[in-house]
Amino acid sequence: MKLFVCQACGNVLYFENRACERCGHRVAFLPEKEMMSAIEPDGEVWKTPADEGASRMLCRNAAFDACNWLTEAGDTTGYCRACRHNGIVPDLSDPAQLAGWRELEVAKHRLFYSLIHWKLPLQTRQDNPEHGLIFNFLADDPNGGQRIMTGHDNGLITIALTEADDIERERRRLEMGEPYRTLLGHFRHEVGHYFWDVLVSEGGRLEECRAVFGDDSADYGQALQLHYAEGAPPDWQQNYVSAYATTHPWEDFAETWAHYLHIVDTLEMASEFGMEVRPKVDRDGELSTCIRFNPYEARDVEALVNAWLPFTFAMNSVNRAMGLRDLYPFILSPAVVAKLGFIHGLVRDAAQAESKAETKAETKGQSEVRGQ
Repeated sequence: MKLFVCQACGNVLYFENRACERCGHRVAFLPEKEMMSAIEPDGEVWKTPADEGASRMLCRNAAFDACNWLTEAGDTTGYCRACRHNGIVPDLSDPAQLAGWRELEVAKHRLFYSLIHWKLPLQTRQDNPEHGLIFNFLADDPNGGQRIMTGHDNGLITIALTEADDIERERRRLEMGEPYRTLLGHFRHEVGHYFWDVLVSEGGRLEECRAVFGDDSADYGQALQLHYAEGAPPDWQQNYVSAYATTHPWEDFAETWAHYLHIVDTLEMASEFGMEVRPKVDRDGELSTCIRFNPYEARDVEALVNAWLPFTFAMNSVNRAMGLRDLYPFILSPAVVAKLGFIHGLVRDAAQAESKAETKAETKGQSEVRGQ
């Protein structure tokens, strides 16, 4: 994640800002330019100085204070690139459900920042009615009936609204013995299942993936029952990033995918702040790092891990000094790093393929214009 700047006064902006805290100017996010823009009202549209004064619309969900993105040029849906993937939303007449949905949208938009940055293939249900990416945000039955479970099914990601309740989420974290449970973590994990379908199964990388994560043809239902009955094997940290990753190769892939997004996006934020780690007791330099590169464009996974481990060692130590849990309570064994390397290659290949396709389309469009 980046830091942004208000074009009106030069003040630092954060991703969730609706207005500049210094000058009060209205601001919004331009997804195709990956930047915040000061915006000026112009009738029913907004002028965007960051995009040469182009006219844009605020996403329709801005009316609920659930989105601060602008729609794309030529958009006819009224929704931004993140919100057009929404399916069912909670009852927005209920203040509690509205507040919970807003929290979910904060996490979802951070997810889409990464996906858009990499130019990963994203189809809506309108683009692909059977397999497009869609999010349903559902509340539990207030009468004690159905309890919503977060999960993925063929491009449909269901997020339980109750996860937006900090107390309930913490209760579930403790109940399941998890060291980490966040809304953003849920989004990153579940979208990993979607990209397993898109990039691995449909992308011709199935056998390559199985060589790293194992045979996904194993019965998923039985694997899940076994995991909840017996738990993870005692030596799981040698080969898996989390205990839940031991359940089945699909879950191993999704957990590793989520951690890859954790690492890259957090390192970008650290880079924006110019963070450097140089412990006084580090004689051999193993705990030192200077984060001065764009992790979204890292040449290999080793560059990411070599920056990540010293950074998290420092941040975990700082958290402990405040009496807090570790920022990153996980171990990256050599086997896990290899799995992260597979994800890294998968993402880079997909991003490069998308960039080539965009370049080809632009070249074709320019040729057609010249031909006229």
